[in-house]
Amino acid sequence: MSSIQFNKAFKAANETKKRFRLLMGGAGSGKSVNVAQDYIVKLSSPKYAGCSLMVVRASEASHLTSTFAELAGVILKLGLQSVWKMKTSPMQMYNAVTGNYILFRGCSDMRALERLKSVTVPQGKLCWVWIEEATELKANDFEIINDRLRGNIEKGLYYQITLTFNPVNTGHWIKSKLWDFKDKNTFKHRSTYKDNKFIDKEYKETMERRRIVDPEGYKVYALGEWGETGGLIFTNYEVRDLSRYQFDTYTIGVDFGFNHASVCLLVGHRDGDIYIIKEVFKKGRTNSEFIEDIEAVGIPKNILMYCDSAEPDRIKEIKQAAFKAYPVKKEPNSVKQQIEYLRQRRIYIDGSCKNTIREIQAYRYKKDRSTGEYIDEPLEVEDDTIAALRYSIEPYRRFKRLVVLDKKVFGL
Repeated sequence: MSSIQFNKAFKAANETKKRFRLLMGGAGSGKSVNVAQDYIVKLSSPKYAGCSLMVVRASEASHLTSTFAELAGVILKLGLQSVWKMKTSPMQMYNAVTGNYILFRGCSDMRALERLKSVTVPQGKLCWVWIEEATELKANDFEIINDRLRGNIEKGLYYQITLTFNPVNTGHWIKSKLWDFKDKNTFKHRSTYKDNKFIDKEYKETMERRRIVDPEGYKVYALGEWGETGGLIFTNYEVRDLSRYQFDTYTIGVDFGFNHASVCLLVGHRDGDIYIIKEVFKKGRTNSEFIEDIEAVGIPKNILMYCDSAEPDRIKEIKQAAFKAYPVKKEPNSVKQQIEYLRQRRIYIDGSCKNTIREIQAYRYKKDRSTGEYIDEPLEVEDDTIAALRYSIEPYRRFKRLVVLDKKVFGL
């Protein structure tokens, strides 16, 4: 087995055997990379033969481009691909030497929760659980998972639930039930991007900019401290697995960028609610490259696409690629009106849309520097997916008629 570089900041976290291992940190702190490395090394060791892992996110489908990809990357880096057998349907990994499994589950609906309750492994015991983006889960989801780890196990093995998360707001159940609760069975670790020795210079500069323009967001996503609930624009959203949903109509929203991201969102509409089904989020891409990106993931060309009107040449090029692209008409106070429209509805986000989830959690109003009070104006920082979402609802907000299409028309 090849060697791998661990971040020394997580040494104590990797050594603890306490039942609850809480790894709270800002974006870019390296906590999730470390957990993936830690589990692959342990699950590949004969010392832990018979000890399997279950990885949980709100949406099961979101594992493929996050936890599954992270764990697979560690396996390749260690040169263990001949030992670990991986498949994506159903998503799982198996170590042929130790007999250990890695299973992937979600908890976005009752069907998914029932699968959680009945999860088993062919041999040994399910000893460890890793809950990635743990703030996406409800307290009851956690209790169901916690209840799964029980019964006698072999000497040397231990039960443990690892939660990795950004501390998005002080009102979250993780803070009250786990982080603030004094318990000898809980290990707590806080990390920031400054602890990550592998972070690049550009990312550090991005965080420094955020310190100036968005102090509250900097507190959460840079310093890894619990954020205020005050000033948040959206609290009416929920992360779900939307792969089995049908919708009345569809729209597409596009926001252009280069140094900041270009974003394309496929959005479903049903019974007045909004469903963010798929996202394309790319930085440093030309318009032609971005068109290739949205074509590659199957964004349909027969759905109305509403785009940032500040880029008419880019819209023209997208039209030439056979997309039904149109500029969004911008009017005085249109941003506020779009936000108000969105706040009056339920917003459901597929777990695969990780950038949309990240931005909607942090999207907040500006503070008046002289009074410290929030003002009715959103912060214009890391809001690319929000802009695309705002554009996508324009035909509804303006009461325009939409064509109803079956989901199967574009292979969803």
